[in-house]
Amino acid sequence: MERVKGKVALVTGAASGIGRACAEMLAREGARVAVTDINLDGVRSVADGIGDTAIAVAHDVTDEDAWKHALSDTTEAFGGLHILVNCAGTAITGTVEDTSLEDWRSLHALDLDSVFLGCKYAISPISGSGGGSIVNISSISGIIAGHNLAAYNSAKAAVRHLTKSVALHCAREANGVRCNSVHPAFVDTPILDNLLRGDRDEGVAKLARQIPLGIVGAPEDVGHAVVYLASDESRFMTGAELVLDGGVSAM
Repeated sequence: MERVKGKVALVTGAASGIGRACAEMLAREGARVAVTDINLDGVRSVADGIGDTAIAVAHDVTDEDAWKHALSDTTEAFGGLHILVNCAGTAITGTVEDTSLEDWRSLHALDLDSVFLGCKYAISPISGSGGGSIVNISSISGIIAGHNLAAYNSAKAAVRHLTKSVALHCAREANGVRCNSVHPAFVDTPILDNLLRGDRDEGVAKLARQIPLGIVGAPEDVGHAVVYLASDESRFMTGAELVLDGGVSAM
């Protein structure tokens, strides 16, 4: 399969979970991939598993200078950039009254500011490489709110609308850059550890019962969507959200 053959991708949060799955699947489909994460040992392991078509980059996605260095490392290694997958993020629980200002700001820095910085600084190299695709990983929580997810709902909803703004800006500039968001429901990744209490398997089973299809997603379910949005198959798609929620939003 060579759906993204000849393209260069940068995937944040790629040491584990959805980011890792996206990086590995893009590589299998022919892309050269920069796998980035604040966990350098983790992305080194992922890059080693992919092989010569991957590099590992230490990357604090909340830091503006770190973004400039990560993009520079990628373009120097591979000669350009066509795909950015903004995947780094986390989740916390808490109502608006329970959430501290410190936690609110920390969550928004990682889940929202990082997406802003990635879009801001990746547009130019993607356009300069002939165009391509930015894929922002949001959440079903960016569309449907929960009483105890105040900060997470806010950040992920903002990613959804930021994506649309970026898409319209790029279309107006005719720079060849598309931008879309992906909105998964529960996916079995380490982020669930921040949300579950008690026995993890029991907690995952409880989450699955809230989904019409009766299952929790796998990282590869999101990876398939990202490959589509990164490829030329989705050339007529921008400013849109791809919902992967097992039917939650249909209820």
